[in-house]
Amino acid sequence: MRTRMTTDSREIKDIIEKCDTCFTAMVDQEGLPYVVPMNFGYEDGIIYLHSGKTGHKLDILKNNPETCIAFSTDHKIYFRHETVACSYGMDYRSVLAFGKVAFIEDYDEKVRALNIIMRKYTGKEFPFNAPAVNNVEIYKLEPVKIEGKVSGS
Repeated sequence: MRTRMTTDSREIKDIIEKCDTCFTAMVDQEGLPYVVPMNFGYEDGIIYLHSGKTGHKLDILKNNPETCIAFSTDHKIYFRHETVACSYGMDYRSVLAFGKVAFIEDYDEKVRALNIIMRKYTGKEFPFNAPAVNNVEIYKLEPVKIEGKVSGS
């Protein structure tokens, strides 16, 4: 099977939108990698993330906002010879997005980002009350580098 790289924005958008989880990677204060699965929203090339106001992930990101976010979908195992282990492989489509997360502080922008995330999972927007908005961290990644990889058809 052939594998190819892609930077086509339409293909990258299609891969990202098909995923229901992304994996957000960062490096902690001791230089150790830390990766967490997250829900997300995606609009106009920007990835939106949210979390509680405290925790290890936020401690890391506030100290070092450099991030890599991974998406992967359309997994399908294949083989050339059913009895030969090394003939097995996996088709997939994936995207890696690199950059620095930026925390969103503006109330209206936070509501907008929350609705981008909610539209992804529910297809609709919601009203939000101030305590809910003020008790959540919202951050975004405007990738400085984004690339996709497609293995298979």
